Amino acid sequence: MSISLAAVTFDCRDAATLANFYAQLLERPVDPDANEYFASIGRGEDSGTALMFIRVPDKTPGKNVVHLDLSAPDWRAQIERAVSLGAEHIGDFDEFGVQWVTLADPEGNLFDIAHQH
Repeated sequence: MSISLAAVTFDCRDAATLANFYAQLLERPVDPDANEYFASIGRGEDSGTALMFIRVPDKTPGKNVVHLDLSAPDWRAQIERAVSLGAEHIGDFDEFGVQWVTLADPEGNLFDIAHQH
């Protein structure tokens, strides 16, 4: 039996608000029963990786930092859309033959949007 990725989990201040941001960004619905303590996108689906958002009183110091790497053929338009949804544009990068932009979500979690060839 092999191990598989079940979900990417975000520790956050407001689970429903952050789930809504990513739902709009990824154009996927937030799962039913989302609230400020727990929300998810894509749990129980066979397509794509689920995202889970869990309210924590304080982000745990020293805990592994996880970020999403997203890609799109219309990446510049998607970057503008992310910013319009509340993301902050952190920086532009062009390394190892890949171009991407790093952004921060409304709670400061970093994610990248890369140019998909």
